[in-house]
Amino acid sequence: MSQPAAHLNLWKHRLGQVPESVWDQFDLETLVLAENDLTGIPPAIARLKRLRMLDLGHNTLREVPESLGDLDALSDFLYLHDNRLASLPDSLARLKRLRYLNISGNEFESLPECICAMHSLVELRASDNPLSTLPECVRQLTALRELHLRNTKLTRLPGAVGSLLQLRQIDLRGTPLDHLPSSLAKLPRLEKIDLRWVATLELPSWLADLESRGCLVYR
Repeated sequence: MSQPAAHLNLWKHRLGQVPESVWDQFDLETLVLAENDLTGIPPAIARLKRLRMLDLGHNTLREVPESLGDLDALSDFLYLHDNRLASLPDSLARLKRLRYLNISGNEFESLPECICAMHSLVELRASDNPLSTLPECVRQLTALRELHLRNTKLTRLPGAVGSLLQLRQIDLRGTPLDHLPSSLAKLPRLEKIDLRWVATLELPSWLADLESRGCLVYR
């Protein structure tokens, strides 16, 4: 008989720092450390080789350790939202199995290029950041179904988003967009594009073509 998955939920314990004993629980598959006033994560997190889900949201992290990239079993979720992150280590490019990443509510001015190497991503949330650019390498996220960019500083999207053939939803609410690439119109599975509270964009005529095939366009 297989062993049950090991879970540790320390949500909202106001720990200040993670107890050393956590890093000795080598069988952990899910670890929740959200809302603990954490300012740092030690490299010892790399010991948790079985982690599939990690929640570091709602802390005050300014960086995450390089060793986070050693968690190659991380496949389900990585929550880094609502911290003070402005960059991510290149080592996170090794998270090839990760399907969900949330970096919303941080201080990213550009999307870290290591994210482009996370080829299994199905959902990427990067809302509420001062993002002003998306790198062309986003074209590598060929499994992506949802892209959330609400309340960023993006004025335009790269034409590379037209390579995201699995994309179902894109959330651009509250952005200062002045241009949308026509390559969006060619996305075969796009079901929803949210442009509410975008006051700077002259809506392109091809949006009507999207609507005619059943895509919801929120203005």
